Amino acid sequence: MAAIDYYLSPISPWAYLAGDRLERIARRHGASVTYRPLDIMALFDRTGGTRPESRHPARLAYRAQELPRWAEHLGMTLRMDVTVTNPAPASYAIIAAQAEAQAGTPPGSNGGDVGALLRGLLAARFVDGRDIAEDAVIREVLAATGFDPALADRGLFVGAETYGRNLERAVEAGVFGVPFYHVLDSDQRFWGQDRLEFLDRHLGTL
Repeated sequence: MAAIDYYLSPISPWAYLAGDRLERIARRHGASVTYRPLDIMALFDRTGGTRPESRHPARLAYRAQELPRWAEHLGMTLRMDVTVTNPAPASYAIIAAQAEAQAGTPPGSNGGDVGALLRGLLAARFVDGRDIAEDAVIREVLAATGFDPALADRGLFVGAETYGRNLERAVEAGVFGVPFYHVLDSDQRFWGQDRLEFLDRHLGTL
């Protein structure tokens, strides 16, 4: 069974546009997915990238056209008026939820879906325009996707530790942006939601 490390940030519009395609691809090929939220701004700093606020206006103007084009192509709603927010609290919740899901259904949980949790947080931001750094928003999405809302608090310590380790692991693995899909078995790397078709094709060769 192929294993995929999925590097992501819950504030990435490109991760939002990926929708549930990764999960559907993984199910089709019997692959496992490990969600690895990380500090995307620190990743840019570590790998030669440029933070959005420092990018050339031409790049920002192109991004402002390309995102709505992709949203229309995929039939997805995408808000472009979202403000900058702290991705760490939502990332910690994803990490804690994944840890509990891997350990089995704990008290207060209904056997949640980590992929659905990620998509719920991304939709809260890019469809509803909500601040996913807010505790109430994180708790609401946790509950809606089958997890105990208390994970928003209970998972802080393990979330913070793993968040930092995910960044180091990403740098070592050659990751430089998100969404980024690393197939561990073959060391094949795919950057961007527009490379999911290539990932699908590759998994079919394993």
